[in-house]
Amino acid sequence: MRHEAVLWRSREGSSVTCGLCARRCSIAEDGYGICGMRQNIKGELFTYAYGEIIAGHVDPIEKKPFYHFLPGSYAYSIATIGCNFKCEFCQNWTISQRSVKNAGPSGHNLSPTDVVAEAIKKDCMSIAYTYTEPTIFFEYAYDISKIAKGKGLSNAFVTNGYMTPEAIDMISPYLDAANVDLKFFKESSYREICGGSLQPVLDSIRNLKESGVWVEITTLLIPGINDSEKELRKITSFIADLDEGIPWHISRFHPDHKMNTVKPTPVETMMAAKQMGDDAGLKYVYLGNVYPSGDTICPGCKTVVDKTPDFIEISKCLKCGTLIKGAWR
Repeated sequence: MRHEAVLWRSREGSSVTCGLCARRCSIAEDGYGICGMRQNIKGELFTYAYGEIIAGHVDPIEKKPFYHFLPGSYAYSIATIGCNFKCEFCQNWTISQRSVKNAGPSGHNLSPTDVVAEAIKKDCMSIAYTYTEPTIFFEYAYDISKIAKGKGLSNAFVTNGYMTPEAIDMISPYLDAANVDLKFFKESSYREICGGSLQPVLDSIRNLKESGVWVEITTLLIPGINDSEKELRKITSFIADLDEGIPWHISRFHPDHKMNTVKPTPVETMMAAKQMGDDAGLKYVYLGNVYPSGDTICPGCKTVVDKTPDFIEISKCLKCGTLIKGAWR
């Protein structure tokens, strides 16, 4: 569905500049942005990532992953096609790398009101904008999130973090949580493997947190790419300097898309990365795709936090009283 875009401005002649993601594409008349989902039509910018979902599922919130946001609840997870990255290891590449420009519309129609109704019908406490990049379907997510908040639902982005400060300012009043992929801490890796850049992601993490959005961070550990001690210590230092209470999820790589010959991450590498997070002072480090539990360990008494209704109510360890940071019910 074609829909008027937000966060763009006219340029000389009939070209426009998109201000939604950090690429800030300059788009000539009849042209598309790099995402292939936003088109300049007669000097006005339109998006095709509106009202047509390619995926809609009920997921445990921990699957996103969020471990300090509405634990034990379910999220109605939605996506449209499209992305502003070209990650060679993308696990959802069959939908993220599709666009109106290269494949035409795909999915089924669902209005913002209907999305919220589905979430309520399926007993979800939140709507997660995930699977592909929610920045691409920003207008759709924005309209849904406003309705959702009015109905008592929460909203969560699972994002590559490649959005502008203007986009964060616009969505933050309705966005409760964001899990940001911090894929690398090397400019060259972002450029060569994803077609992006590091600094805008770091800026988005800071801006989201300063806007009052609950932030968790995920790093997919890829053997030989971002698993060196030097790079991991840079990642952990960045997170610790921002807030030691930000949960860091370390995910295990498995072969996919254009990186289908790279071997899965050794468990020993995962454990070493977790130790670096602990050494940096991070209070909540989780291993993904390795262990099924994802237990939260109290930074005070080092025991497993039992996320019972009593804990959710007071947000403190029931054994020692240490405050456990999060966005609880």
